[in-house]
Amino acid sequence: MAKLTGKALVAQGGGPTAVINQSVVGVVLEARRFPQITHVYGARHGVSGVLKEDFLDLGQTTTQNLEDVAVTPASGLGSTRDKPDGEYCLKMFKVMQAHDIRYFFYVGGNDSSDTCRIVNEQARATKYDLCCVHVPKTIDNDLVGTDHCPGFGSAAKFVGQAFAGANMDNRALPGVYIGVVMGRHAGFLTAASALGRKFEDDGPHLVYVPERVFDADKFVADVQKVYDKHGRCIIAVSEGVSDKTGAPIITSLKGAEKDSHGNLQLSGTGALGDLLADLIKAKTKIKRIRADTLGYLQRSFLGCISQTDAEEARAVGQKAVQFAAMHGADGSVAIKRVGDYAVNYELIPLDAVAAKTRHMDDAFINAEGNNVTEAFLKYCRPLAGELPTQDRIQAPHVVKIMPNK
Repeated sequence: MAKLTGKALVAQGGGPTAVINQSVVGVVLEARRFPQITHVYGARHGVSGVLKEDFLDLGQTTTQNLEDVAVTPASGLGSTRDKPDGEYCLKMFKVMQAHDIRYFFYVGGNDSSDTCRIVNEQARATKYDLCCVHVPKTIDNDLVGTDHCPGFGSAAKFVGQAFAGANMDNRALPGVYIGVVMGRHAGFLTAASALGRKFEDDGPHLVYVPERVFDADKFVADVQKVYDKHGRCIIAVSEGVSDKTGAPIITSLKGAEKDSHGNLQLSGTGALGDLLADLIKAKTKIKRIRADTLGYLQRSFLGCISQTDAEEARAVGQKAVQFAAMHGADGSVAIKRVGDYAVNYELIPLDAVAAKTRHMDDAFINAEGNNVTEAFLKYCRPLAGELPTQDRIQAPHVVKIMPNK
């Protein structure tokens, strides 16, 4: 494809992250370098903004404003949960034609990559020259074809620190603590709960991910075993853990809610944590049991951003423009790991990514299916970056002198 002259359009879709704005700013600033890109528009609230022609002229923003937005969590342009079908995308495509959009950059996850694919196919079918590039992001880290996804590292850092804090609290006042983490089909973020472990008895002591069958009886036995050993137990569990039939554990509760896509509402209500806490209470003699659902906090927590994540989020936006403007290429930007930790960026076909889900490698999960391995920690640590220092009081016990003590 020859170099195209026309406008570029960038949008954000799906759940926000702490670094998604870095990618948009990467697109905007890089696009300014190419004279064939005459304007850079931003669609407000993703694809729904495209249908409504709700565009911002990002060429009119100052570099300082963009840089300030870049370090701000959540979607600066606004996002959407719309999941476009062919008809929806055709309407989008007609709006793009009317505005002479020749470059479309969509920052998002699985559904966003599929939207890019559909729009790209429609443009080809009508012989309209349009470059469509998917810019990856998702805290779930479940896009295929890439080593990891921008947004995951910062969310992993938050989850790792949250569980490290819960561990210190639980050590001070022992009991059972359950933390429910986002992850419908992939357990990467839940696995990141182990990043803050420093001492042999640190929690989380048990980690349950969707890649392994969740057996309620084994779960209770695991908890009792850890509690007997340490006098306490911290548990990290993915919202999407399922039984041997593939049914999410949450479906055992009556009246489970559904989200805007018709999917079961897995963790937003706190029901899964309550269900597991009640299960432990019913089948053990453990009295002090608490459950939390991390919810939206793990997506865009201010002040808990991985520097590696931020830099790579900016880079995928820049690379998306380079692939499109310099080579006229469509696709999805993928991060490829090199050595202990360095990365390269490649463009892979849209249909290799669209609507597909990556799962945790078997090597990342222990044989019992209730914890992570050192291989996962080695994979994840560079992405989350350094966690705060923690330590324990190290002093000898004073000899008891009172009788019967």
